[in-house]
Amino acid sequence: MPHKIGFVVVSSSGHEDGFSARELMIHAPTVSGWRSPKFCQFPQEIVLQMVERCRIRKLQLLAHQYMISSKVEFYISESLPEYLVPYQAERFRRLGYVSLCDNGKTGCKARELKSVYVDAVGQFLKLIFHQNHANKYNIYNQVALVAINIIGDPADFGDESNITSREKLIDHYLGHSPHSEDPALEGTFAGRSDYISPLDDLAFDMYQDPEVAQIIRRLDEKKRDAVKKERYDHAKKLKQAIADLQKVGERLGRYEVEKRCAVEKEDYDLAKEKKQQMARYRAQVYEQLELHGLLQGEPEIQRPFALPLQPLASPSSPQHWKAVSSLPRTEELVAEDTFAGPILQEKPLAYTLASSPRHSAVDQSPPAAGPTPRSHVDALPYDERPLPITRKQLGEASAEPEVREPDSSDVRRRGVSGEPEPLTEKALREASSAIDTLGEALVAGAYSKTWSCREDALLALYKKLMEMPVGTQKEDLKNILRASVFLIRRAIKDIVTSVFQASLKLLKMIITQYIPKHKLSKLETTHCVERAVPLLLSRTGDSSARLRVIAVNFIQEMALFKEVKSLQLIPSYLVQPLKANASVHLAMSQVDLLARLLRDLGTGNSGFTVDNVMKFALSALEHRVYEVRETAVKIILDMYRQHPALTLEHLPPEDSSTRKNLLYKAIFEGFAKIDGRPTEAEVRAQKRAATKEAEKQKKEEMKALQGQLAALRETQAGAQENDAMKLKNQDPQGRKAAPPETPEIPDNHYLDNLCIFCGERNESFTEEGLDLHYWKHCLMLTRCDHCRQVVEISSLTEHLLTECDRRDGFGKCHRCSEAVPKDELPRHIKTKECNPAKSEKVANRCPLCHENFAPGEEAWKAHLMGPTGCTMNLRRTHILSKATAPQQGKGPAASKSGTSGPKVGSKIPTPKGGLTPTVLGPEHQMEQRLLRGESCQRP
Repeated sequence: MPHKIGFVVVSSSGHEDGFSARELMIHAPTVSGWRSPKFCQFPQEIVLQMVERCRIRKLQLLAHQYMISSKVEFYISESLPEYLVPYQAERFRRLGYVSLCDNGKTGCKARELKSVYVDAVGQFLKLIFHQNHANKYNIYNQVALVAINIIGDPADFGDESNITSREKLIDHYLGHSPHSEDPALEGTFAGRSDYISPLDDLAFDMYQDPEVAQIIRRLDEKKRDAVKKERYDHAKKLKQAIADLQKVGERLGRYEVEKRCAVEKEDYDLAKEKKQQMARYRAQVYEQLELHGLLQGEPEIQRPFALPLQPLASPSSPQHWKAVSSLPRTEELVAEDTFAGPILQEKPLAYTLASSPRHSAVDQSPPAAGPTPRSHVDALPYDERPLPITRKQLGEASAEPEVREPDSSDVRRRGVSGEPEPLTEKALREASSAIDTLGEALVAGAYSKTWSCREDALLALYKKLMEMPVGTQKEDLKNILRASVFLIRRAIKDIVTSVFQASLKLLKMIITQYIPKHKLSKLETTHCVERAVPLLLSRTGDSSARLRVIAVNFIQEMALFKEVKSLQLIPSYLVQPLKANASVHLAMSQVDLLARLLRDLGTGNSGFTVDNVMKFALSALEHRVYEVRETAVKIILDMYRQHPALTLEHLPPEDSSTRKNLLYKAIFEGFAKIDGRPTEAEVRAQKRAATKEAEKQKKEEMKALQGQLAALRETQAGAQENDAMKLKNQDPQGRKAAPPETPEIPDNHYLDNLCIFCGERNESFTEEGLDLHYWKHCLMLTRCDHCRQVVEISSLTEHLLTECDRRDGFGKCHRCSEAVPKDELPRHIKTKECNPAKSEKVANRCPLCHENFAPGEEAWKAHLMGPTGCTMNLRRTHILSKATAPQQGKGPAASKSGTSGPKVGSKIPTPKGGLTPTVLGPEHQMEQRLLRGESCQRP
């Protein structure tokens, strides 16, 4: 008959602190279950190992109220997965999946209990949790599982098909039709081979007080016995007691949740009140239900406070006691510190307890009110907490009138008989040499399914080796050592922490005490190391962080033993390249262990060389895990400190292509720091600082030059008065009578007395004269009305938009491409009265008269200086009006007046951006560039 199957958690992909997957091994109202890490990667995985190979009939999942996985997949296997036991691996077989509700209809205030009916045989069950349902409560995108229940029967209990065929054959000969053909009787007959008791349902344990739940199971067993013996009155009495106890258990479970909630809030007065309330209510119920007589059938039996409370297995199973002997026992189900999750979202039930009629004439003393004694399960390390399971009760009753609180050693080591079970045929063949040397009793303990027996066997072997006399024969000592190593190898693979630690203790004693004491050779030490280290390295990849730390620390300690250090064996294992399919924890532990031992042992006669360490580190740089790559970088830097030249031989050249790889960039920068050289980042910082300093100096020079320009402008005012006096005293005909035979100006003085903008040449164009000419008279220049800066007319629009101090007040018209004040720009664009501009390749655009004219630089000169040119150039109109009066009535000769300037100027290129006057004086050169808005530096 299918029943509840006990299990242990073998591994999980991760968990939040305080919500380990091992919480799933306990069923009670106050358990919090498993939670994935915050912001974890999906899918998440949990692997369970059942107490025996069994045929699973039903799986039950109790989901969290808001940390809900969208889908859960189920896989089954006969052996451990490959990443846990590489030497004995089998692929998991997929059973299927179930989808979980997003719980939106209930507002995330209820938990979904999902039941799945399967038919699969195996001993290992893997659950894969996919992406969570999103809701406002699950802010860290976690998934959780409050509880899981496995219902099935042992795979070797019998062939169900044979049982079914035999029953059908008997029914055929008796002329009876099978009861399963009647749908009204389906699932109601407790004697059917596929019947599942409601007491094995997950909902029963999750809402029942653990002690009451255990009592209900015992009463149900007695009820079935009474029915078989046709004691129907007693069966009816037990049935009524079970119904009442179920209500009582739910109420006590609710009280326990309220008490734990009060403890969480540190309301200890309320917690004490709830504890006393539970004790009073429990005592009252036990008295009213005549609990003692119902349980034991005798009036003088002891009160049931010391009854075992293990709900993870059913006493109704024919193979129950066989399964019980394979796991540890405990007296209590729920520990004081297991409550860490949200309380159950259940409404209070208003059950009223009714007194059942007394069916026994024997007077019974009611149990004394008081708190239920607690076991010391919580005092054990978490990984060593025994799995709760129903314990077989011996027929005799205890004569002790008082209840003794068991100590932790009793809880850990209590079994059916206290002795390990006999060895199987397979174990006898496998351990035959060890049995011949150490004895069958000790080897049977090491092979026991009970972890406490395995630990006791290792401790007994430790004591035996310590007491071994010195004069023992060498051959006997070697045989004992090899048999001990055989058992140590088996214990190293044990999933129970205490057994694993006992194996390490025994191994350390053998290497550091047993071998030196009896003066055995180094071959025996080598045998111990070679047989143990590979298994220890595999345990460094264990899913349990505690086991990983213990394994890594022991390997490091063992490598420093003087007996092992000289052999140089452990470094040879650590420098082996990382396997691509190795687990993340295994890779991280191996790299970390190599970095530790490299610092402790160095590369001189230690097994580590520059060659093998660098080959390992370079391969680790390509690993997919960031922590592994980061540790590999640290290893390379450590090697460079000791052997710079040899380390560089294994690395690619330091160039720009190599530095594109961030890891190699970090390595080379680390080398620079070790050598005391500036890194690339420091060099860039120095360059930036130098650039800022140069810019600062340039600004200071510009400021000084601006001051000099202001002084030049002051001199211009005095120069204007001098020019006015010279013009009055000069002969008005002197300029016109220039003889044609004037000698050519030498090339080296070609630009003297010449305006490079308009091309006019004049003897008065000295440095001060040119300044005055630019400021007031040059036809190609104008003064900005907003900043008073002298600019070229051809670049006036660009100046107003980009350079002028008032440039923020101008905008560009997309139609005429000119600068228009922003407050007038909307009206200007809306009226469309402006003359449209053409492309620069087609025509130039005058910002004064707003007309388009021929393209090119010479066209600007003709437009601004010609007689039919721009009418809005005020400097041109002023000069023309001034020259008209003296030229009237002079004849053709008058037309030659002033033509020397334009003619000569027409031969001089005048680019739009201005000509850099490299041969002009320094003051003149500085002023021209400043007037044009260019930055300059005083030569």
